[in-house]
Amino acid sequence: MKTFEADVVIIGGGSAGMAAAIEVKNAGLDALIIERDYELGGILLQCIHVGFGLHEFGEELTGPQYAQKFINQVNELEIPYLLDTMVIEFTPDKTVYAVNNKEGLIKVESKAIILAMGCRERTRGAINIPGFRPAGIFTAGQAQRFVNMEGYLPGKSLVILGSGDIGMIMARRLTWEGCEVKAVIEINPYVSGLIRNQVQCLEDFNIPLILGYTVTKIHGKEKIRGVTISKVDTNFDRIVGSDRFIECDALLLSVGLIPENELTLKAGAKLSSNNGPIVDNNLESTIEGVFACGNVLQVHDLVDMVTAEAKRAGEFAIEYINQRYGKEIKREKQIKCVPGENVGYIKPDLVNVLDLSKEIMFTLRVKYPDRRIQIQFRDKENNQLVYKRNKVYVIPSEMVEIKLNLKENQIDPGCQHLIIDVVPRPEVLIEEE
Repeated sequence: MKTFEADVVIIGGGSAGMAAAIEVKNAGLDALIIERDYELGGILLQCIHVGFGLHEFGEELTGPQYAQKFINQVNELEIPYLLDTMVIEFTPDKTVYAVNNKEGLIKVESKAIILAMGCRERTRGAINIPGFRPAGIFTAGQAQRFVNMEGYLPGKSLVILGSGDIGMIMARRLTWEGCEVKAVIEINPYVSGLIRNQVQCLEDFNIPLILGYTVTKIHGKEKIRGVTISKVDTNFDRIVGSDRFIECDALLLSVGLIPENELTLKAGAKLSSNNGPIVDNNLESTIEGVFACGNVLQVHDLVDMVTAEAKRAGEFAIEYINQRYGKEIKREKQIKCVPGENVGYIKPDLVNVLDLSKEIMFTLRVKYPDRRIQIQFRDKENNQLVYKRNKVYVIPSEMVEIKLNLKENQIDPGCQHLIIDVVPRPEVLIEEE
């Protein structure tokens, strides 16, 4: 078994992993990136459309261009990385075990670990569509890789199930290639991706968007020849008599993303409701010295947001090594952040009481769209409104970010639960009465 040593091991060589590694290296610590693919860059390499980098670099870049800027920095700083290497396990003592074709079994001893494994797509099996298993069914990301990197078309006449960002972007991409996108089908009464993608990818290209419907049957045995779509009620149950047949030779699925946390769970870290690890305000998981960032923690809207979070994870790992590594420090009291009305999840899940005077970045997603709302942070024990912010609208596809100093907002240090609600503004309730 070949053994390596590093101050910080970063699992994942996408935008999150590279940004975190650069932060660690610039602080004078040794970083090692382990990436399962044969090159750095992650999912960005197949995202050849523009729209990346406006926040991070102040210019509009394609995915490969954005990734290349970080690859260049990694090489300039001589940060070591292992490619085509699969991490099979990491332990609470920060030992990482991996395997590749060159070295075989690898052991890496470290002082801290940063998880940056990204996320994966939900498949047909996750949503249980009836029918045989014919050729021609792909996830949207799989089709994106075929078209943009391998040079293959998944089909000529397509239906896309789900209005996630990758699905809508692929609807436009395939239209450019001369394919006919018959429709984008969305089970919700609203799109699940960004509004800008709905406008730029669907409306600008006259691609039909059918809301409140889902695919209820796939036709064809050897090769897909069409799908049946059906209207659903508020419980997402099929409405009898609403069936429509659409002929197609390919079906793309864009039905959600899941953080890649099998390794995290195996190591003993606890996961939250969004399938990301439970973290405190320092992005530290329930395993001491193991941090998480990027889409493995929560699925982000923009890669620039991933980069910003990864840099913070790098800073927190540096702080951990410099101040707490190797010392027996009892975990301080923590306040639990609890999703309340119309909140799907909240990050961080925990706030250290000793960090109340720090500026903390809170991120959340709502369960359903709403307008003229107020975001409220409430101390459950004292029934105290700690913070409030009005917003014109919220939608599930757009993450809400709030930087907040809880001490300045006079939170009681004895608070045990911080409830986060998204509710109608008080004046809206008065108007409705």
